[in-house]
Amino acid sequence: MQALQQKIRDEGIVLSDQVLKVDAFLNHQIDPALMQLIGDEFAQLFAEAGITKIVTIEASGIAPAVMTGLRLGVPVIFARKHQSLTLTENLLSASVYSFTKQTENTVAVSPRHLNSSDRVLVIDDFLANGKASQALISIIKQAGATVAGIGIVIEKSFQGGRAELDSQGYRVESLARVKSLEGGVVTFL
Repeated sequence: MQALQQKIRDEGIVLSDQVLKVDAFLNHQIDPALMQLIGDEFAQLFAEAGITKIVTIEASGIAPAVMTGLRLGVPVIFARKHQSLTLTENLLSASVYSFTKQTENTVAVSPRHLNSSDRVLVIDDFLANGKASQALISIIKQAGATVAGIGIVIEKSFQGGRAELDSQGYRVESLARVKSLEGGVVTFL
């Protein structure tokens, strides 16, 4: 997706050979026009997949997931990282390790929102080592639902996340595939 790649070139900041900061438009400040384009692209890619729900992790995946849900006409569920007084039932949960934050969190979804008839699209901001996607897949499977696909805004192709998801037979669609961050320069596949 050319608009996304250009935005990464213009506003992304390479912090190391492993970390790309995109807080100017994706995961701190949000560019709504770009999110709309991203939602349109995911909706087009998964139009024939029979999606009934979209699942993401709070907070960075919410904007692209909502725009995709709007375009597909389906609800968006976000796995919560923090317990709440309103989340009291037997939750669907999984543990996820954040590469950029170097922390482990439990993410949870109410079982009222997913069931065995759902065909679920996972949307996330980044794919690095695949841990966030794996946690969401676990939650979807706990509900007895089907993973219909995984949509990633930015994939760090030099890390092993895609290979792991591919080996498990999941359809992964990434809008920007970063080949390298070496020397402070973003190179795309």
